[in-house]
Amino acid sequence: MPPIPDILQLVLASLTVAAAVSDLQSRTIPNWLVLSGIVLGFGINGYLFGWGGLLRSAMGFGLAAVVYLPMFALRAMGGGDVKLMAAIGCIAGARNWFAIFLLTAILGGIAALALLLFRGILAGTLRNVAYILSELAQLRPPHLSAPELSVDHPKAVTLPHGAVIAAGTFLFLVVLRFGLLQQ
Repeated sequence: MPPIPDILQLVLASLTVAAAVSDLQSRTIPNWLVLSGIVLGFGINGYLFGWGGLLRSAMGFGLAAVVYLPMFALRAMGGGDVKLMAAIGCIAGARNWFAIFLLTAILGGIAALALLLFRGILAGTLRNVAYILSELAQLRPPHLSAPELSVDHPKAVTLPHGAVIAAGTFLFLVVLRFGLLQQ
């Protein structure tokens, strides 16, 4: 399959900018926005590449779901973030989605570390991570015994992940545009 066509790159950029703005303003990513991304992803890929394009979209959607749904189930990720990444998978396909995911994870880790250092809560967060790993090793959801570890708890330290996803997507598009990524 050829590299991501310009129209799909434009859809990716538009979708993630709109999601980032919404997430920064209201800490939500609207369902109509992610549904539009999913429909456009399947529609454009199907139109351009036929059944192979539909498969590409389905594989991207599926990979995003497999990676993000467990984090949502553990209350480490919001539902809008899961749906946004699924829409990105529909548009970009599984292979490109995975590259976007890796870039997003790196940028998110850097942003989280900066936030924790700025707030002076790195040590407490590291203790929470140890507790989370201990609970998961015993097959217990950490948020059940420590509700403050749930992303929707008022005292939870969170980042607007939609904005981080947009940054990861834009970095991917820049790398793609300058030929630094093999397709």
